[in-house]
Amino acid sequence: MASYTPKNILITGAAGFIASHVANRLVRSHPEYKIVVLDKLDYCSNLKNLLPSKSSPNFKFVKGDIGSADLVNYLLITESIDTIMHFAAQTHVDNSFGNSFEFTKNNIYGTHVLLEACKVTGQIRRFIHVSTDEVYGETDEDALVGNHEASQLLPTNPYSATKAGAEMLVMAYGRSYGLPVITTRGNNVYGPNQFPEKLIPKFILLAMQGKNLPIHGDGSNVRSYLYCEDVAEAFEVVLHKGEVGHVYNIGTKKERGVIDVAKDICRLFSMDPEKSIKFVENRPFNDQRYFLDDQKLKNIGWSERTTWDEGLKKTIEWYTKNPDWWGDVSGALLPHPRMLMMPGGMERHFEGSEGENSASFNSSNNTHMVVPSPKNTGGQQKRPLKFLLFGRTGWIGGLLGKLCENQGIPYEYAKGRLEDRASLIADIQNVKPTHVFNAAGVTGRPNVDWCETHKTETIRANVAGTLTLADVCREHGVLMINYATGCIFEYDAAHPEGSGIGFKEEDKPNFMGSFYSKTKAMVEELLREYDNVCTLRVRMPISSDLSNPRNFITKISRYNKVVNIPNSMTVLDELLPISIEMAKRNLSGIYNFTNPGAISHNQILEMYRDYIDPSFKWQNFTLEEQAKVIVAARSNNEMDGTKLKKEFPELLSIKESLIKYVFEPNKKK
Repeated sequence: MASYTPKNILITGAAGFIASHVANRLVRSHPEYKIVVLDKLDYCSNLKNLLPSKSSPNFKFVKGDIGSADLVNYLLITESIDTIMHFAAQTHVDNSFGNSFEFTKNNIYGTHVLLEACKVTGQIRRFIHVSTDEVYGETDEDALVGNHEASQLLPTNPYSATKAGAEMLVMAYGRSYGLPVITTRGNNVYGPNQFPEKLIPKFILLAMQGKNLPIHGDGSNVRSYLYCEDVAEAFEVVLHKGEVGHVYNIGTKKERGVIDVAKDICRLFSMDPEKSIKFVENRPFNDQRYFLDDQKLKNIGWSERTTWDEGLKKTIEWYTKNPDWWGDVSGALLPHPRMLMMPGGMERHFEGSEGENSASFNSSNNTHMVVPSPKNTGGQQKRPLKFLLFGRTGWIGGLLGKLCENQGIPYEYAKGRLEDRASLIADIQNVKPTHVFNAAGVTGRPNVDWCETHKTETIRANVAGTLTLADVCREHGVLMINYATGCIFEYDAAHPEGSGIGFKEEDKPNFMGSFYSKTKAMVEELLREYDNVCTLRVRMPISSDLSNPRNFITKISRYNKVVNIPNSMTVLDELLPISIEMAKRNLSGIYNFTNPGAISHNQILEMYRDYIDPSFKWQNFTLEEQAKVIVAARSNNEMDGTKLKKEFPELLSIKESLIKYVFEPNKKK
């Protein structure tokens, strides 16, 4: 039998129900493994679910979305991840009828981002994808044999359809790229910590309150239930003994009608089922039965241990002791809940932790301490530095945190969202920063074309959010370093291509070819009214990390064809430390945040060939040809670097900086 030993495991969705039990089990049972858990803290996640692991040296929690390619790539590389257990998903069928696009985004797109990161980094030895028995669709009522792993997938609702779609992507990456994938399909799971939109915790909480238990339809639907600890053990077995390319059902042949579950809970609460059970309208398509053949998993050493009565009693006991675990869940206890799927819902629940303990946001507190805004003093900050960073999951935001650590500067990542003024006020009042760095916003996923079809989201983050943060910082007398863009200019008659005449800080934007650029030009103009803001125009950012897909060099080295136009660019390895120095000097106003001069795509690729890959070849195409394969136009320009160079005379030209910070460190010997 195959045997596998991981080293560094990434578990997605680990603040959720099933994954938290798996994470806690692995942290406890295998101190030799490093367990990194990633969760965006959606409405059904809760950091308290991970309290048993919180203080363990082999445990690390990261708040973030699997849909963020930058974050996922960064985590895989920096944590040397060799194994992924992918639980993160929207899972409640009722919600999928009213919010199905959210399921596509989370379950399919999120999985695709993970798979692509695995392909790009090339270091994953196991990718365990967690699916559901619902992908098989409805089992015949009289079927004696359950669905086996090779059965046809026939999903019947938006939730199960997105899970089936994700499975197809997983299988395709296994076949196309040799990714070592394993898929599991599980029956219903119940036990402590489960969010009460699901049947068993919902019934328990309603029974605790002496309320009726609502049953969809006539209650004849049949389900199979497994206790959470048995399922956690199943995943431990699949992790160590599962074969690459295989699917494993995690199930039980013991079935129960929904009406029987309700009656059992009534019995344990000494309630009269005749009076306490209420039949309500059925949901649009309520599968009658899911029945699995679980023999394959038994063959590699797993079997369920917990009886129904034992598991149900343990679960009731837990909810009785922890009635407020989830806070106000009245919306989830409705017969047909439609939860708002907004991230950040239960982040406040890592009580006592310094790193993860969020503020309680109180929007009713309108008293603000107003102090003079900082001016350009040119001197050093008198009180000890402390930075508040926005954009934790972004590329620049992540690098800023590392720089602060390296320089010994105290910092915290913000917990509020840019669009939520009350949360920004709470962040500043709790952290008491000397400076705020804003590296948050929408740049496009995977590029600025995304903004063309998501205009309100782009406005919300790039305009409304940035202005709100600037205003809150001003009220609290805090300087804000705002990472903006130079992609608001285009070569014109006064600034011809190749002339060396660059756009200055005071020039008005002349490029509106993309919606992204429109929002950035708009907010930059409005920020001129705030004397506590230092706007840094970044262009085509480059770093020494050539594995990062956001790196401009990495991007163009993977294109089949590139345009060959000179542009100003930003070498982050040199310029991000300068932005910290600018904060120390309390500089404000607008700066072209690029290395002096311009460099063409071909010049960069020639250097890439000379330093990195002697066999590298590429082709050029014209702007007209490029326009056929992109949605929004791209900005091309040269920025005047005089103002920044005057403040920092040691600043290198773009070509010198690329050689020193990017190509020499990556040079193939």
